[in-house]
Amino acid sequence: MTTTEAVSANRAPDGTGQAPARLITRPLLVRFVSVVGTTTSFYLLLSAVPLYARSAGASAGTAGLTTTALTLSSVATYLVTPRLMARYGSRLVLAAGLLALGLPALALAVSANIALIMAACVVRGVGFAVLCVAGGALTVSLIPPERRGEGLALVGFVSGIPSVAALPLGVWLAGHVGYRPVFVAGGAAALAGLASVPWLPSSRRQASGSAARADGIVATLRNPALVRPAAAFSATTMAVGIIVTFVPLAVRRPEAGVAALALLVQPAAAIAGRWLAGRHGDRRGSAALLAPGVLTAAAGVLALSLTAVPAAVIAGAGVFVLGFGVTQNATQTLMYNRVAESGYGAVSAMWNLAYDGGMGLGAAGFGVLVVYTGYPVAFVLIAALLLTVLLSTALLSTALLPMVLLSAALAAARRGRGRRLRGAGARTADRSG
Repeated sequence: MTTTEAVSANRAPDGTGQAPARLITRPLLVRFVSVVGTTTSFYLLLSAVPLYARSAGASAGTAGLTTTALTLSSVATYLVTPRLMARYGSRLVLAAGLLALGLPALALAVSANIALIMAACVVRGVGFAVLCVAGGALTVSLIPPERRGEGLALVGFVSGIPSVAALPLGVWLAGHVGYRPVFVAGGAAALAGLASVPWLPSSRRQASGSAARADGIVATLRNPALVRPAAAFSATTMAVGIIVTFVPLAVRRPEAGVAALALLVQPAAAIAGRWLAGRHGDRRGSAALLAPGVLTAAAGVLALSLTAVPAAVIAGAGVFVLGFGVTQNATQTLMYNRVAESGYGAVSAMWNLAYDGGMGLGAAGFGVLVVYTGYPVAFVLIAALLLTVLLSTALLSTALLPMVLLSAALAAARRGRGRRLRGAGARTADRSG
């Protein structure tokens, strides 16, 4: 049975017996071309560029700054991409992102100048962020709403395979055939995606005035219905940053192969988690999956505290990433379901901010924590943090809590002042807040 036939054979989740809308369509297949090109280009160079900078004479610290430049430029670009999409349309912005990702890679093949390497990382970070936000918004518009969870899981699978393969391949190629072929291949992969852009459906929306503001990232950040799942997801991505950075350091040196195996099981577990969440969420709702996903992730982190037990480390990594995959799909689907199509760009930006911001904060914070507690206790504390975030987001997003407390304090102060003041002066003070 072909994939299309298998999709058609499924019954609708509403029990009517009618076949659901087709998931795999020509526009979605066209979109997969740029998805594969983007992930291949990004991950081929991700670890190869710092090595390239080091070989060109940069210090270890400077070489590490190449990844920092890439990440910071990405985070900054997430904030402005929704407005660019509203003004120029997803296709044009997507094409610009592919150019920004591909052309600097080709420039690296020409020169090993440190300033050029840094500039290339900044531009590629901008391009990658644009592709994540604009590409994500465009992709979700090509998936039937009733099969959104399953469709996003499929997109994750399509992007995950080349990323898993390209990351080690870039380092291997650099060591065996040199850096130039890696950069040429990375640039060509991104630029090849340009051929698919004209065949994508146009989604240009000329937004202005209040409509543009409503679809902006600031308005999205003020929406608790979106911030709550984003905060829960960001907490799990903190744990991702911790695991990929510190598990190889936490296990004892004679068991270093355990860390490699623990990291190896993660892609398969993440894909499984996303797929299970997508299938279940489309039938019974994604909101109900958020708590089980975070709880599973917390259980996996707790198992990692047994750093001296190889089976616990491997199993813990697998359980964590299974829960992370569920949370990843559930939060993404839930957030898209809560906005109109005009808000897809802002939701995509917010979700990616939660992803990258959480990973960065997790790795940095855990590095400080482990100095005082050691690895086992630190992993236990991170598991407790995940549970705390889950409980907090059930009532109020942890990301909004400081602002809400401040607003409550200011409101109380205004009420007290209002009781002391008289007449028009008091009324003016009340309105000014």
